Amino acid sequence: MNKVMQDICDWLAGEGYLACCPDLFWRLEPGVQLTDQTEEEWQQAFGYMQRFDVDKGVEDLQATADFLRNQNTCTGKVGSIGYCLGGKLAFMMATRTDADANVSYYGVGLDALLGEAGSIKNPLLLHIASEDEFFPAEGREKVQTELADHPQVTMHVYEGNNHAFAREGGKHYDPEAAETANSRTLAFLKSNLS
Repeated sequence: MNKVMQDICDWLAGEGYLACCPDLFWRLEPGVQLTDQTEEEWQQAFGYMQRFDVDKGVEDLQATADFLRNQNTCTGKVGSIGYCLGGKLAFMMATRTDADANVSYYGVGLDALLGEAGSIKNPLLLHIASEDEFFPAEGREKVQTELADHPQVTMHVYEGNNHAFAREGGKHYDPEAAETANSRTLAFLKSNLS
């Protein structure tokens, strides 16, 4: 959980949502704080990603959802939003948990998870960058083709945008595309969590 994730939680809280960002890397190193501003931090981040157990991560996210559902300020409906690896986890939340709505921003490796798509019972929103350097075109196209008619999946492709186009201050940040994606996310959450 870093400043970017804290800012996203603050944004969602400002929109009236109970927002929580769990420390999913706690098994590797609790309290990791990384940015994308130096090569050393990039390499550290990729190292964590390679060692990260996504199955355990989904278990932690389900525990977080259960915790939130039991808060007095929660309506009883819970969703997930993830970016990059978190986008993959949001997809997995849709396939493996009872989360009421899930949003994936430029999730990586989703093509390898398409065998689980039949388990999606609640709405899933995918934001896909057409030029995503971390998710090859063949994989992105497979996801778009195989999920095109899924009744619970909504996809938006952001033409000409690279990975992390919605991360303010990032190398590929596109304010217009980010605003569009974030507006779609808020409408999706309002429709599915109200």
